[in-house]
Amino acid sequence: MDFIYDEQTWTTFFQDNWLVLVLALVALFVVIGIVRTIVKWALVAAIVIGVIAYSGYTLEDVKSIGTKVTDSVKQEAIQAMAGEASAATYTSNGDGTFTVKTNNLELTGKPNDNEVEVKFRGAKIGTWKIDETIRTLIDTAKNNG
Repeated sequence: MDFIYDEQTWTTFFQDNWLVLVLALVALFVVIGIVRTIVKWALVAAIVIGVIAYSGYTLEDVKSIGTKVTDSVKQEAIQAMAGEASAATYTSNGDGTFTVKTNNLELTGKPNDNEVEVKFRGAKIGTWKIDETIRTLIDTAKNNG
C-alpha cells in the first residue's frame, strides 16, 4: 500500500476523522491527568496506536513520515550552511571544543575530530560526520574572526 503524504491528504484525513481525533485527544488528557503510574503510558500508547490503526496507516508509514521530516530538516540545515557561511563566527571554548554559529545553525565539536553536534534554529538535529560542506563552514568561520 503506497501513500502520498502531502498537505491535501492530511487535510482530508483530519476533516473526515476530526471527531475520532478529538475524542482520542480528550481521552489522552484524561488518562494523563488521572492515572499516575506506568499504566498511564501504556494507555497513552494504546490510544495513539488505535488512532494510527484507525487512520489506515501502518507503523512503517508513520516511520517513513518521520524519516521524510528528518531528511527535510537536514537538507534545510545544509542549505543554511552554504548561505550563511559568510556571517559565521568561530569560538574556541575553554573546554577544548569549538562552536561555529550562524543565524540558524550552531556546530559544536572538538578540533581534529570527525563529528560535530548540529543545532538548527536552536533544536539539536544530531551529530554529523564532518563532510566538505561542514569543513568549508568551519574554515570560513575561522577566517571571519
